[in-house]
Amino acid sequence: MTVKQVQFALMSAALCAVLSAGCMKPESGGGGATSGGAPTGSGGGSISLSLKGSDTMVQLAQVWAQEFMNSHKGAAITVTGGGSNTGIAALVNKGTDLANASRPMKDEEKAEAAKKGVEPREFIVAQDALSVIVHLSNPVNELTIEQLKGIYTGKIANWKEVGGPDQRIVLNSRETSSGTYVFFQEHVLGKGTPFASTTMLQPSTTQIVNNVAQDKGGIGYVGLGFLNDKVKAVKLKSDASSPAVEAKVETVLDKTYPLARPLYQYTNGEPSGAVKQWLDWVMGPEGQAIVKKLDFVPVQ
Repeated sequence: MTVKQVQFALMSAALCAVLSAGCMKPESGGGGATSGGAPTGSGGGSISLSLKGSDTMVQLAQVWAQEFMNSHKGAAITVTGGGSNTGIAALVNKGTDLANASRPMKDEEKAEAAKKGVEPREFIVAQDALSVIVHLSNPVNELTIEQLKGIYTGKIANWKEVGGPDQRIVLNSRETSSGTYVFFQEHVLGKGTPFASTTMLQPSTTQIVNNVAQDKGGIGYVGLGFLNDKVKAVKLKSDASSPAVEAKVETVLDKTYPLARPLYQYTNGEPSGAVKQWLDWVMGPEGQAIVKKLDFVPVQ
């Protein structure tokens, strides 16, 4: 583990303790209200907001929350994960002020929201690149999207079929409640195309990284902010004739990386009060500096 990773792990652990023990329940009762408490500046007042959803975004949201509370006296921001499906469902059921999601809302989710008097508003708060990772010893350095589809549908089962060693490919994926799972399925396999039956569904991105780091045959997909020196990220090619592109900030911004994606926060109705103050801060210089610091990609 690098020094940066150790520092971040300690910061996240301490922050989780703060968020679970020291934060009040939202004044809106977790009802997804557009205000979420009275707006305040650094001089005082009170803000109480709840954020729920994407596990890809949970560490980013936790650091946002801590820095926001540091600069807004009396603010209490609760952050929980559970996946994009969980966050969006909570918003639809008026159980959170903001939903974190690594995929856009589906039409059926919007329809369900309308039935319950919820009017979702979508905000892109960061960008990401879905990185494909393998074991450090794996000599495969690049894959086409078609090869990646073959691997995850089970048509390609041995690394030797894509230029690697004679070794069985071990598939790791996020679970079905994850927005990352949905994005990968739609943009690599094809919407509705099932994953291979041998695919191991993992409850967190961290678990995917750990599994691949320990398994010479392993492969997985993770957000850009989860890459570390224990795994290798392979370059991706849109097709056989395209250049191989590395997942990094520059290739997300210039739109050359084939699995770049936006990260969202959803509110109930047009933001006002504390929710608007939160979003303005997140999308402003301070919030976007944290996006970059944690190896995600700013919105601009």
